[in-house]
Amino acid sequence: MSFNTFGHMFRFTSFGESHGAAIGCVVDGCPPRIPLTEADIQVHLDKRRPGQSRFTTQRQEPDAVKILSGVFTTEAGVQVTTGTPVMLLIENVDQRSKDYSDIKDKYRPGHAGYVYDVKYGITDYRGGGRASARETAVRVAAGAVARKVVPNLSVRAALVQMGPHKIDRARWDWNEVDNNPFFCPDPVMAKFYEQYLDGIRKSGSSVGAVIEVVAEGVPPGLGAPVYAKLDADLAAALMSINAVKGVEIGDGFETAAMVGEDNADEMRMGNENKPVFLSNHAGGILGGISTGQAIIARFAVKPTSSILTPKKTVDRYGNDTDIMTKGRHDPCVGIRAVPIGEAMVAAVLADHYLMHRGQVGESVAWPFTKPA
Repeated sequence: MSFNTFGHMFRFTSFGESHGAAIGCVVDGCPPRIPLTEADIQVHLDKRRPGQSRFTTQRQEPDAVKILSGVFTTEAGVQVTTGTPVMLLIENVDQRSKDYSDIKDKYRPGHAGYVYDVKYGITDYRGGGRASARETAVRVAAGAVARKVVPNLSVRAALVQMGPHKIDRARWDWNEVDNNPFFCPDPVMAKFYEQYLDGIRKSGSSVGAVIEVVAEGVPPGLGAPVYAKLDADLAAALMSINAVKGVEIGDGFETAAMVGEDNADEMRMGNENKPVFLSNHAGGILGGISTGQAIIARFAVKPTSSILTPKKTVDRYGNDTDIMTKGRHDPCVGIRAVPIGEAMVAAVLADHYLMHRGQVGESVAWPFTKPA
């Protein structure tokens, strides 16, 4: 199976399966002398870790990361990157492969088992193998390294919709995101989601969600105008996350209903002799290049495919059959997609930051001198 590497200058190659011995990745292109410890990575993995509430899969994985290479402890006692590949390993400790033995020859509707069989002639039915969301723990680990590459970068995400129920943006409070099991910035909707998702979970079904990622401290100039647009690479990165079916940047699809004067982000000179945008409909990117504003991206996550409700399907021998998936599954996989979205955005920004630095070097001086 090819295409397991993400990125260009900052890149990582992931390995492992849902029910294998371990998962992990090799991060290449990380600059030297960046302070990096396992604790720096673990804090982000803990946000994604399963079994932390009744609203996520009860698989008990500590997701403890080990750094196996690419760091060195200086005489001052600080562990830093060396510029060589950073290998990260996360052991699997709570596999229950027997949960899938009854359906090993049946295709789960909405899952990748059928297309894996069609493409490769073999599929790992134990939790989906490489198609499992278990692989996304590796992305979170790599994203933790990426966050350290871009100076003063902040990447945060929140769940802004579950099923048809959207948050009230007037109540948005970043401090609330870590106060509820949904990473929801609206405390009122977080309470509602508890009752709503309990009903979904007890019925044996699942529901989708929308996640919003906000990256601040992004320098202007990242991206390229044609085939390496920053927004195009962000969209590709977010679409590569399991179960994601749609991505938008800034106002996204809502711009189709706008007129030009509503959509344009007007500008004025600010106090620091730099332009100030009066709005951010573009989501911090113009012509594929970052403006210096906050980058805003949203992605839609479909309902979890593995549900207790019986569904019609076929088996790999061409027989009509029904399927009901037992085991431990997220009633809303979008919840744990919040730190994954953060990680993928951070990885793209680190990649483009290094590519920009390699081509342009020092930032271009602005404003330009007016010709005499």
